[in-house]
Amino acid sequence: MCKTIKQRVKFKSDPVTVYDLLADSRKHAAVTGRQAIISRKIGGTFTLGDSDVTGVNVDLVPGRRIVQAWRHRRFPEGVFSMAAVTLTPTADGGTDLVLTHRGVPKDLIPETEQAWRDQYWTKIKSYLADARKNRPPSVISGSSADNR
Repeated sequence: MCKTIKQRVKFKSDPVTVYDLLADSRKHAAVTGRQAIISRKIGGTFTLGDSDVTGVNVDLVPGRRIVQAWRHRRFPEGVFSMAAVTLTPTADGGTDLVLTHRGVPKDLIPETEQAWRDQYWTKIKSYLADARKNRPPSVISGSSADNR
């Protein structure tokens, strides 16, 4: 039996920047400290860590949405879940992120929920805080041509 994980997180950075931290291989690796090979195309594949997570991009709308057929190595053979991240700008220039992760095997729900918090949300917040302290705003704002 499979279940759905839903998490909401606020970031002190614009949606384009948060999107890039999740969807760009180099930036993803910088945030998580683990190898990331991520296609920027719908239908393209991704591999995170030592093939801990693999999958296919189902929908990509830069700065707004990432939907992936997502498979952790501990999932039963042939089982994929669907992870959807929606990014909404906030009035203060930040981002409201909503994760809806459907089809996670029931026995893996607790560790998957915790992994999203520990491996992504906490690390993104820390990365953004460090970037604000150490870099000019144009480098972390997502507005630079280098961020594409």
